[in-house]
Amino acid sequence: MGRQWRDGQGALVVHGSGGAAAVRVPLEIATSYEARMRGLLGRYFLEGAMLLSPAGSVHTFGMRMPIDVAYLDRRLRVIAVRTMRPGRLGMPRLRARHVVEAEAGVMAGWGVREGAWVEVVVHGT
Repeated sequence: MGRQWRDGQGALVVHGSGGAAAVRVPLEIATSYEARMRGLLGRYFLEGAMLLSPAGSVHTFGMRMPIDVAYLDRRLRVIAVRTMRPGRLGMPRLRARHVVEAEAGVMAGWGVREGAWVEVVVHGT
């Protein structure tokens, strides 16, 4: 089940459990080496989230803000969510294939938690 995303814009759709409505969040997609390495470095805020793919771990060296990090498996199930302060090295997650980053504290409100399923919708060019 290979993903063919490219650097660009899209939406992260968090599917609610127990009949809850899905939440749609603006998404920046970073799949090239350069885009993944740049990530959120030097930013003071992010509207929505950023998808790094492929990725199994992240760091926050050079970041200006704490972030929420969601590790996704190949089926886009959330396998872990962590909040990281600047200057930290995240532990690699063996099953992680993708990582979603957002400003600290927002993922819980979107329903991003262990076991949740997300979908990536790519905006047309």
